[in-house]
Amino acid sequence: MDKQTLISNINRMKKEQNAVIVAHSYQVDDVQEIADVVGDSLALSQFCASNSADTIVFCGVHFMAESAKILSPEKTVLLPEIDAGCPMADMVTAEALIEAKKKYPDAEVVCYINSSAEVKAECDICCTSSNAVKVIRSIDKKDIIFVPDKNLGRYVAKMVPEKNIILWEGYCITHHKIKVKDVLMAKELHPDAILLVHPECQEEIADLADFVGSTKQIIDYAKNSDKDKFIIGTEMGVMYQLKKDNPHKTFYLMSTGLICPNMKKTTLQSVHDALAYKKYEINLSEDIIERASHCLNRMLEVCK
Repeated sequence: MDKQTLISNINRMKKEQNAVIVAHSYQVDDVQEIADVVGDSLALSQFCASNSADTIVFCGVHFMAESAKILSPEKTVLLPEIDAGCPMADMVTAEALIEAKKKYPDAEVVCYINSSAEVKAECDICCTSSNAVKVIRSIDKKDIIFVPDKNLGRYVAKMVPEKNIILWEGYCITHHKIKVKDVLMAKELHPDAILLVHPECQEEIADLADFVGSTKQIIDYAKNSDKDKFIIGTEMGVMYQLKKDNPHKTFYLMSTGLICPNMKKTTLQSVHDALAYKKYEINLSEDIIERASHCLNRMLEVCK
């Protein structure tokens, strides 16, 4: 099936099924183009919690589709590529977190949205890279277990020094690849460009950046800046929106290795098949939905 036929069929089935297509900013260009909403984890969570569609086709990875199901349990949530996972999310399990909570019984437990539904069910509040600092500041307790991303947790700890952030040993394998030598080489090649990086990068990378922010914050910063050249230190999918929003500005990807293979699995064909054959429906137990919804809804309350 050619591209235009796929797009036509997708749009037809979307209307017939009262479906919406949401896509993370790291998806391939074709998928971002067909989506009703493109954004980071916070924007997509907020959309899924409030939209009136019967079906959500989530072009992202497994934990994102789970979050959509938790926020809208009455809806059909489809993940076009069922094996699109997240290595960082796999670095924390509910069982390991339960043991950690025993060591710090008075600590509040904050989970990055990059975690499974089972982990969310064991947490007090969720956060995204967009709102992590705000979420941490909203907590009364001093001691906070932060799972699973140690790099985001370390960044938050620096921004909110009055809190004792207990870090988990998790990380994003894509952002973690960036080394100081990559930054220095990019700066040498493009000395007049502004460096924008994601807080999932290691601390020494963030320290070299002109701006540290989530996917959306990076997109907004570049759009609103009076500068016209930028080095981008996050997953390459964001380049699509950056170039679309800023046709007269120049963007350099810091490293060709900034690719999340799981985010790149979704294609127009798999979006088509998701709608045509209900591939692949996300189902969670009522108990998990009830317990995990607490931490997601608490985050949305803090950030509304």
